Order: sequence, then C-alpha cells, then structure tokens
Amino acid sequence: MKVVLFCGGFGTRLREHSQTVPKPMVEIGYRPMIWHLMRYYAHFGHKDFILCLGYRGDYIKNYFLNYNECLSNNFVLSNGGRTVHLYDNDMEDWRISFIDTGLQNNIGQRLLAVKPYLEGEEVFMANYGDGLSDLDLNLYLDRFYRANKTASFLCVQPSQSFHVVSLEDEAIVEKIEPVSKSDLWINGGFFVFKKEIFDYIEPGEELVVEPFQRLIAKKELIGYRNPGFWACMDTLKEKMIFDQMYTKGQMPWAVWDRSKAQKDNRLLSPPSFYTTPNGSSSVGLRN
Repeated sequence: MKVVLFCGGFGTRLREHSQTVPKPMVEIGYRPMIWHLMRYYAHFGHKDFILCLGYRGDYIKNYFLNYNECLSNNFVLSNGGRTVHLYDNDMEDWRISFIDTGLQNNIGQRLLAVKPYLEGEEVFMANYGDGLSDLDLNLYLDRFYRANKTASFLCVQPSQSFHVVSLEDEAIVEKIEPVSKSDLWINGGFFVFKKEIFDYIEPGEELVVEPFQRLIAKKELIGYRNPGFWACMDTLKEKMIFDQMYTKGQMPWAVWDRSKAQKDNRLLSPPSFYTTPNGSSSVGLRN
C-alpha cells in the first residue's frame, strides 16, 4: 500500500533547526525523523512512499540521493577499501517518489497534488512528517477495513505538559489536571483513506477542516484510539526529549528493533512521561 508523507511545511515552531533544515529532516540519532517514520511503515510491509515536498525539498532529495547506509549500519571494509559488505540494510527495497507540491500549500492541497500518483490505489495511507508512534499498524488497518468508511485517523492524548481546565459558569474552576490525564484526544495523523477521499476536498481547503466536516456529516470518518506512545516534534523542547530517549535507548516507535529485542527477551519500554491512560469522551483535530 502506498504511503503519502507531508513534508513541505516551514516548521516555524522549530525555528532553531528548520531555518536551514526542513522539520522532517531534523535528526534523531544518526537519521532524520522522516527516516524513522518510513522505517516504521516498512516494518509492516509498506515500502512505496510519496513525499509531498515544499520548503527545502532540495534538502530532502539530496539526502536520499546521497544516502550512505554505511554511516548508520555495521559493515566490513576489505580489499583495500574497495569492497564494503553491509551487515544490515535500511532502504534497499524502498520505492520513493519525490513530488513538489508547492511552497505555500496546506495539507489538503498537497494531497490533491499527488492524486495522479495514486492512480489505481483503492486504499492508501498518509501522515504528517513530524510524529512517531508505537501503533500496531496491522490492527489499525484491520479496524479500518472492517468499518468500511472513507477515512480514519489516529486519536492520541497530547504529550505536552499543559494543564486542562474545566470552568463552571465561565469563572469558577471545576477541575484542573495534566492534559495527559484528561479525557482530551487529538488528531495524531496516521491517516488511512479510500480513493473517495478526493471527492471531499475542494481547491484551497485544509484536509481536517472542510473535508473532514463533510465526512463527519456523512458518518464516513472514524477515529482509532491508541493509548500507547505518540509524540511529535514541533518545538525545540520536544526535539530535546527525542534526543534523550534516543540516548537512553528508549525508542518505543522503533517497532522494528523491538521485534528483534523480543526474540532476545529484551523488551523496549516507553519512558513514563509518555505513557498515556485509556478512556476518552472527546476527540480534537490537529491542523
């Protein structure tokens, strides 16, 4: 199944990095975030990617055109440096389409721009380029097929350190609690669409605004709650948290490594500050 990744935004909230590097290319360890996301999909067998380029699309193209697996994998050098044998491979069986979808376009218009490259696809996936999760993609897709709706997205609880406030009579505080312990759920991306999604998008529209409202009105949109790990990289603080997790070897999104670890009876566990509880009564949408 093809996977559309939106990686053309400016990333203004991560300006410390994104003035020169597009946000999906900010590194976690040896590799950029977009690689971690693509490796996640590849783990579940989905290796045909469409990258919706915009801001610094040249940077993303150059990275993959000059990709050197030796820099982030174990290898043997022999024959006076003329022969390289890799013990591991990252992306030898990936297929990546690099499509310019405009510098100023929103997500909805970027999706419309790659419609010709999805010809013949009855169902496809899409995602923002700045969020990672431990979502069991097979279970998620099974739920989508059984529901037989046009679109689905991942519902997650925010990982930020905000506090949610409930007011009585617009003044008296009824309750205040960390957002991670509230019943608030937001749109975490990880979309699954039938090809009919294009019937709901008009020129100029943002994906989760007018098109999603039309889907809701026809009961063609479902949400899938994931109480496990999810985090995005919107700010420098979140970049630092990802770096800390990588340094400690706590990478719950790296399901490909977890599978190897489980075979050796070594389980990866997400850090406690990103563990989210079950239960919900409302869902928010991320633009």
